[in-house]
Amino acid sequence: MFHRPLLFTLFLLPAALCAQERKRARDLGIRIGVMQPGANNAITDVRGVKVGHTTLVKGDSIRTGVTAIIPAEGSVFQQKVPAAVFVGNGFGKLAGSTQVNELGNLETPIVLTNTLSVPVAMQALVDLTLAEKGNENVRSVNALVGETNDGYLNDIRGRHVTPADVSAAVRNASSGKVAEGNIGAGTGTVCFGFKGGIGTASRKLPASLGGYTVGVIVQTNFGGVLAIDGAPVGKELGKFDFSNHLLNNVDGSCMIVVATDAPIDHRNLMRLAARAMLGLGKAGGIASNGSGDYVIAFSTAEGLRIPHSGSSATQTVTLLQNDGMSPLFMAAIEATEEAIINSLLMAEGSKGRNGNAVEALPLQQVLPILQKYNRLQP
Repeated sequence: MFHRPLLFTLFLLPAALCAQERKRARDLGIRIGVMQPGANNAITDVRGVKVGHTTLVKGDSIRTGVTAIIPAEGSVFQQKVPAAVFVGNGFGKLAGSTQVNELGNLETPIVLTNTLSVPVAMQALVDLTLAEKGNENVRSVNALVGETNDGYLNDIRGRHVTPADVSAAVRNASSGKVAEGNIGAGTGTVCFGFKGGIGTASRKLPASLGGYTVGVIVQTNFGGVLAIDGAPVGKELGKFDFSNHLLNNVDGSCMIVVATDAPIDHRNLMRLAARAMLGLGKAGGIASNGSGDYVIAFSTAEGLRIPHSGSSATQTVTLLQNDGMSPLFMAAIEATEEAIINSLLMAEGSKGRNGNAVEALPLQQVLPILQKYNRLQP
């Protein structure tokens, strides 16, 4: 009895199903959550935030890259940004995280890359910071670098990312729309058994709730049972971890970066970061034993930046009260979930090291499933 309406659904969506054009969730009629996105539905909707990529696709085995997130205008070292790092599962190499949580601030751009390129990325960030005007006497730099392991598609042992690649991602960072899918640090990643990558989304609170923006960017390389806006897509496709001997490895990692212009300091940024993990769970991730799942959260609010050096021993700031945090929590959860789904929807299939291949999330199968569960809107 069910097959006839399913065939009718296929007839209704011929272009999206047959052409396999990669589109973001909202362009396909998927409306995750209830809050409204920002203008670009990206982390760059938070004023001052920029994103840059360097993508390395060479020969038959190099599939990797760098994604840089610039948290604010001007010198981040001289005017540090309130920040926090939440550890969902600590099987990873998030360099610089302990100082961020000890002092409650961020003093460099955030760089995402592959596991074995973390030292190179740190070197590049240190070089860029030391070269900044005003930093001539600086003798300590806390570079913040996150990673996921792209060794299935990428010759990760070759360590092909160079300091110049990192510097290019930082220097080419821009506001506005953000490229997604297998680009930058997402070039060689795998998510839920399909091609993962970079994804982003945002939420804009109504004026009655402060009018603040929350933006998220993710680097997806993890497993579990894929769900899209609550629809059990992985289960319906018959492709999910622990379903058979071929899909029993949920290990990987997910890097999540949350930005907001709400006036919150380290304590509430930590609370905000923790909620982003709920978005990972709603998408079907399980933060497995071997998965490095981290959330970096920061605020760009005016008046909260911390001077590297100053004449005063105190700083007076205006902060959002705890009672005002719940809308931000909800925004972070929704934006994280949608960013993860965007990373999958925008990624294209890839073949890499040793002939290993990963297919893109098959829209011709996914869209009818979403239609079945009433998850597509005009």
